[in-house]
Amino acid sequence: MDALLANYLPILIFLGVAVAITGIAIVGSLVVARQRPDSEKSAAYECGFDAFSDARHKFDVRFYLVAILFIIFDLEVAFLFPWAVALGKIGLFGFWSMMIFLAVLTIGFIYEWRKGALEWE
Repeated sequence: MDALLANYLPILIFLGVAVAITGIAIVGSLVVARQRPDSEKSAAYECGFDAFSDARHKFDVRFYLVAILFIIFDLEVAFLFPWAVALGKIGLFGFWSMMIFLAVLTIGFIYEWRKGALEWE
């Protein structure tokens, strides 16, 4: 049992070093940097407008559509990397399987494009 737990010692050391470096960075920034908050520093900067007053504000469905399309095409790329690495081993069957997969995704992309789902008005 001790030998099994000894295998996890490098992970524990790695986590300890990560926590230590994070703590040093946070404390160092508090010590070195001047902490003078003002209204300009507290203003909204990521999205360009102030936060909504109600958290249950309805968003346009295009936000969700763009997010879903991003996930679909991001997963496509995630499937392409292992396929490219193993292409020599999987042969022609693997090649044509991926071509069919890419053709289906391309047809879906063209369909979305023609329907105007990618247009932002």
